[in-house]
Amino acid sequence: MSYAMQLLIHRGDFCHGRRLLPLALRSLLRTLSSGPRVSRGLRESYQLLQLELPDEGESSPAQVKEAYLRMAKLYHPDSGAATADEALFARIEEAYRAVLAHQSRLQSCGGSMEEEEEKVKGVAPQHRHYLSYEGVGSGTPSQRERQYRQFRVDRAVEQVLDYRQKEHETAAAAEGALVERDVRQRSRQIKVTQAVERLVEDLIQESMSRGDFRNLSGAGKPINKFEHNPYADPMTHNLNRILIDNGYQPPWIVTQRDIREDIAQIRERLLQGRARLADPMNPREHAQWQQLCGVVADDLMKLNKTVDNFNLIAPMLSMQMVHFSLEREIDRAEKAAIQGRQERKRERVREWEEQRRKREREREKRDMIKTQHSWQGGLLAWMQNLLK
Repeated sequence: MSYAMQLLIHRGDFCHGRRLLPLALRSLLRTLSSGPRVSRGLRESYQLLQLELPDEGESSPAQVKEAYLRMAKLYHPDSGAATADEALFARIEEAYRAVLAHQSRLQSCGGSMEEEEEKVKGVAPQHRHYLSYEGVGSGTPSQRERQYRQFRVDRAVEQVLDYRQKEHETAAAAEGALVERDVRQRSRQIKVTQAVERLVEDLIQESMSRGDFRNLSGAGKPINKFEHNPYADPMTHNLNRILIDNGYQPPWIVTQRDIREDIAQIRERLLQGRARLADPMNPREHAQWQQLCGVVADDLMKLNKTVDNFNLIAPMLSMQMVHFSLEREIDRAEKAAIQGRQERKRERVREWEEQRRKREREREKRDMIKTQHSWQGGLLAWMQNLLK
């Protein structure tokens, strides 16, 4: 037994020169080195794979691989077989790795156990093509395929979101650069304006020191700015005058003007639409009128919201407005249309009377000319008869 241990310690030297050993000595060395090292767990691994034990014979790597594939078809959890067992398959896989490691130890002469196990890990066969789903999913092959498909969709969505976020960040950075450039330009313009104002002020002060403004009318007299209201606050009056000179209008005045312009346009549209229709209206014209009223109702709803906003900012209660009603506007349009028809009718009557009087004057003029011609003809005939 001690001789066998010495052989194991110096197996590098033996392996280097084992080709020179006789066949009998090599068999004895294999028996001494392998027999005592076969543990109980390794025997159970061989039995689990249904392989021959090391002391009974030697199994080739191809036989080990074939036995592992046969057991995987029976006990793999994704195989769909009735004998599928996840725990048993895990034991089979461990046994397969142990047997491969044992055979590699028998065949190799150098290298550590960790390097051999790393090599054996890469030798493990892919006994199912559907195990290449990047390790995603569990269950049957169809379920793993659906889960892998959903995983790819989620990954693509995340990539798109990351790309959009980068684009937004780039756009924000570009916008920030534009804003910074605008700030620089504005500050430069302000500096130039202030410089010009200081220059103008210096020129005015120089002119005043030279006495250029002494010959102006009203020199030395106070400026009468508050003759219209001597009780007004000078600061308030100056502020109002500056705002008026620069075209400023309070918000409630602008809103009031917009309301008046909008209601005038709505009333003009209703009046023109009603004036184009007959009285009474036929079914087609009635449908057109109803459609126009619906559009006007929407416009009046928006206008009434503007009226509510105006009432909130009006300075006095007497300036507030009431809502515009569609019925009142329709009645106003119909009355205006009737009045317009009457005006047009009276205008036509006046035109007809004017044409009739014109025709009568022309007829009287023709009769007068005809009478004058007949009188002249009779006088000429009497004179001729008298000369005869």
